[in-house]
Amino acid sequence: MKYAFLVAWREYVESTKAKGFWIGIFMMPLMLFLTIQVPILLEEKATPIRYFVLVDQSGTLAPAVDAALERTYQKQVVEALKHYAAKYSKPGRDWVAAQRATSALPQFDGDSAQSVDAFKSRGGKESFLEQLRPCLKPGAPAFKEPRRVFQAVPLPSGINPDADFALLVNDLKPYLRADKQLLVNGQPADLYVAILIPKDIESRIVRPKSQASAIKPQGLTTNYQIQYWSTDVTPAKAGYGLAHDVEQAVNAEVRRREYLARGLDSVVIHDVDRTYAPFASLNPKKEAGQEAVNETDVIRQWAPSGFVYLLWLAIFVIIQMLLNNTIEEKSNRIIEVLLSSVTPGELMMGKLFGIAAVGLTMVGAWMLALFGILSWKTGGASDFAGQLLVILKASNLVPLFSIYFLLGYLMYAAFILSIGSVCNSIKEAQSYMGVLTMVMMVPMLTMTFIPKDPNGPVARLLSWIPLYTPFTMMNRANADPPMFDLIGTFVLLVATTVLALWMCGKIFRIGILRTGQPPKIVEMMRWAVKKSQ
Repeated sequence: MKYAFLVAWREYVESTKAKGFWIGIFMMPLMLFLTIQVPILLEEKATPIRYFVLVDQSGTLAPAVDAALERTYQKQVVEALKHYAAKYSKPGRDWVAAQRATSALPQFDGDSAQSVDAFKSRGGKESFLEQLRPCLKPGAPAFKEPRRVFQAVPLPSGINPDADFALLVNDLKPYLRADKQLLVNGQPADLYVAILIPKDIESRIVRPKSQASAIKPQGLTTNYQIQYWSTDVTPAKAGYGLAHDVEQAVNAEVRRREYLARGLDSVVIHDVDRTYAPFASLNPKKEAGQEAVNETDVIRQWAPSGFVYLLWLAIFVIIQMLLNNTIEEKSNRIIEVLLSSVTPGELMMGKLFGIAAVGLTMVGAWMLALFGILSWKTGGASDFAGQLLVILKASNLVPLFSIYFLLGYLMYAAFILSIGSVCNSIKEAQSYMGVLTMVMMVPMLTMTFIPKDPNGPVARLLSWIPLYTPFTMMNRANADPPMFDLIGTFVLLVATTVLALWMCGKIFRIGILRTGQPPKIVEMMRWAVKKSQ
């Protein structure tokens, strides 16, 4: 056993002194950091201001569009105020007071228009900052409002807003194509969008059971529609962007007028639309009085999927390292030198333990980086980071991840060592690795399905297939799987891993010094089940 540990130490030192290993160690924390930070930076810094023109020849819908865009912007202001309060509030009682002030901000879980109007009626941003000021840390910077990403500008000079749409569009196309530029505050700028509302839009509104209003005129079929001209082809039905906001605003105003035209009170109808029976999602496994499902519970349900991805990535990277290492030493005849000092079994165990130590080092670095970044981001711009950190500390995800990583690695490493011992080059190993990679793709394909039904038939079936046990049980970790599944699959996984290592030892002993064409899988199986001489 002493020689096996010496081989393991050699493998560990040889692998960890490589530049690629340290690049891999730092890449995952960097990717995690960038995943959190880059969207925030892009939203704040890299998103350019989008200028648009709104031509309302009907003279009736532009105010509704302007009001809707203002409400959308005020929602961004409210979110920025929440992040500002969380980041710069003093700890202790002042922090509690800041949280109390923050809780009074609109949540936008119902009617955003009414929420924004109520926020503005209470004094808006200025009133909130006045309440928050005594709770701020010394030296806290002044609150900076988010930029207005979409800004309306007047038509370029020389373009007639009352012209026929065909002429109007023809005049605007050079600006939309960036062949010409607008002048905004004396500076040249590109035109992002042109929104054109026809003069007779009231007569073109489509109503149920009204065929006349749906008849298109001859010629250009879009002449009777509100036109949204832009090189950005994101459709309104995508649920975000300027096209969506404008379409929602116009249709809301059209419906409000329709209520009035039919003698209905739009305010009453609006109140009726907001009337509901209270509905609560409750979890029977939670403590009495705390059964209500919240955002943290949703994160807890899906957090294991992230660990499944890390588990898959870690195992795949490490077994690839083991395969490359084994084949390289065999092709360079280093294996023959090593076998002059140690037995094939000691060499195999040394390689397994050495690369396992490399994997644990890598995974440990990832976990430390994960906790470090989440701790850093907690209380700042990311509520998700704080909630995820609480879940990780209170759950058994990290210990289970370590256990399933070790067992999953040993099981798959047995297959890889068997392949590496009989192949003389990476090219020869590719056909075997193709099959193994296809087998390993199943957990990735089911990664997002299992959290939806963690104790369903598919999840339970995959849990009892040892090749998929580490990934599936990791994905079910926060769903309280039956004790029979938890213990039974673990015992089966351990037994399968031991069996795989035993069979690998027999194949490794025969194949490691073998040259020539790699054997077929059937022949390798015969080696594995053949009794030792």
